[in-house]
Amino acid sequence: MPFTPQEVEVHLEQLEGWEMEEERWIIRKFTFSSFMKGIAFVDEVAAISEAFNHHPFITIDHRTVTLRLTSWEVGGITGIDIKEAAQYNEAFDKARG
Repeated sequence: MPFTPQEVEVHLEQLEGWEMEEERWIIRKFTFSSFMKGIAFVDEVAAISEAFNHHPFITIDHRTVTLRLTSWEVGGITGIDIKEAAQYNEAFDKARG
Protein backbone atom coordinates (compact mmCIF):
# COMPACT_ATOMS: atom_id res chain seq x y z
CA MET A 1 0.00 0.00 0.00
CA PRO A 2 1.48 3.37 -0.94
CA PHE A 3 2.06 6.16 1.53
CA THR A 4 -0.35 9.08 1.55
CA PRO A 5 1.09 12.39 0.31
CA GLN A 6 1.25 13.54 3.94
CA GLU A 7 3.21 10.43 4.95
CA VAL A 8 5.61 10.95 2.05
CA GLU A 9 6.23 14.55 3.17
CA VAL A 10 7.03 13.36 6.70
CA HIS A 11 9.58 10.88 5.33
CA LEU A 12 11.08 13.47 2.98
CA GLU A 13 11.81 15.75 5.93
CA GLN A 14 14.49 13.16 6.82
CA LEU A 15 15.88 12.90 3.27
CA GLU A 16 18.02 15.82 2.18
CA GLY A 17 17.23 17.10 -1.30
CA TRP A 18 14.29 14.83 -2.16
CA GLU A 19 10.93 16.24 -3.21
CA MET A 20 7.57 14.75 -4.09
CA GLU A 21 6.38 15.23 -7.66
CA GLU A 22 2.80 14.70 -8.84
CA GLU A 23 2.08 12.77 -5.62
CA ARG A 24 3.50 9.61 -7.21
CA TRP A 25 7.25 10.20 -7.51
CA ILE A 26 10.10 11.28 -5.29
CA ILE A 27 12.86 13.07 -7.15
CA ARG A 28 16.32 14.47 -6.44
CA LYS A 29 18.96 16.15 -8.59
CA PHE A 30 22.59 15.46 -7.70
CA THR A 31 25.27 17.81 -9.07
CA PHE A 32 28.90 16.80 -9.53
CA SER A 33 32.12 18.63 -10.32
CA SER A 34 32.60 16.59 -13.50
CA PHE A 35 30.69 14.36 -15.89
CA MET A 36 32.75 11.30 -14.92
CA LYS A 37 32.00 11.76 -11.20
CA GLY A 38 28.32 11.73 -12.09
CA ILE A 39 28.80 8.55 -14.10
CA ALA A 40 30.63 6.91 -11.18
CA PHE A 41 27.67 7.84 -8.97
CA VAL A 42 25.27 6.24 -11.48
CA ASP A 43 27.33 3.03 -11.23
CA GLU A 44 26.85 3.15 -7.46
CA VAL A 45 23.11 3.81 -7.91
CA ALA A 46 22.91 0.77 -10.20
CA ALA A 47 24.52 -1.48 -7.57
CA ILE A 48 22.16 -0.23 -4.85
CA SER A 49 19.18 -0.65 -7.16
CA GLU A 50 20.12 -4.22 -8.01
CA ALA A 51 20.45 -5.06 -4.31
CA PHE A 52 16.91 -3.74 -3.73
CA ASN A 53 15.64 -5.15 -7.06
CA HIS A 54 13.96 -1.76 -7.39
CA HIS A 55 15.18 0.64 -10.05
CA PRO A 56 14.90 4.41 -10.42
CA PHE A 57 14.51 6.47 -13.54
CA ILE A 58 17.92 8.03 -14.16
CA THR A 59 18.63 11.11 -16.24
CA ILE A 60 22.18 12.31 -16.85
CA ASP A 61 22.58 15.93 -17.94
CA HIS A 62 26.29 16.67 -18.12
CA ARG A 63 27.18 17.09 -14.41
CA THR A 64 23.65 16.60 -13.01
CA VAL A 65 22.12 13.20 -12.29
CA THR A 66 18.39 13.13 -11.60
CA LEU A 67 16.80 10.14 -9.86
CA ARG A 68 13.05 9.50 -9.77
CA LEU A 69 11.52 6.75 -7.67
CA THR A 70 8.06 5.21 -7.42
CA SER A 71 6.62 1.77 -6.74
CA TRP A 72 4.73 0.95 -9.92
CA GLU A 73 3.08 -2.17 -8.55
CA VAL A 74 1.13 -0.16 -5.95
CA GLY A 75 0.92 3.15 -7.78
CA GLY A 76 2.86 5.40 -5.44
CA ILE A 77 5.65 5.85 -2.90
CA THR A 78 6.40 3.04 -0.45
CA GLY A 79 8.97 2.26 2.20
CA ILE A 80 11.34 0.74 -0.34
CA ASP A 81 11.48 4.06 -2.22
CA ILE A 82 12.33 5.91 0.99
CA LYS A 83 14.99 3.37 2.03
CA GLU A 84 16.56 3.40 -1.39
CA ALA A 85 16.60 7.22 -1.52
CA ALA A 86 18.45 7.23 1.82
CA GLN A 87 21.10 4.90 0.39
CA TYR A 88 21.47 7.06 -2.70
CA ASN A 89 22.07 10.04 -0.40
CA GLU A 90 24.75 8.06 1.46
CA ALA A 91 26.42 7.19 -1.86
CA PHE A 92 26.33 10.87 -2.86
CA ASP A 93 27.87 11.93 0.45
CA LYS A 94 30.70 9.42 -0.08
CA ALA A 95 31.23 10.60 -3.66
CA ARG A 96 31.61 14.19 -2.45
CA GLY A 97 34.29 12.98 -0.09
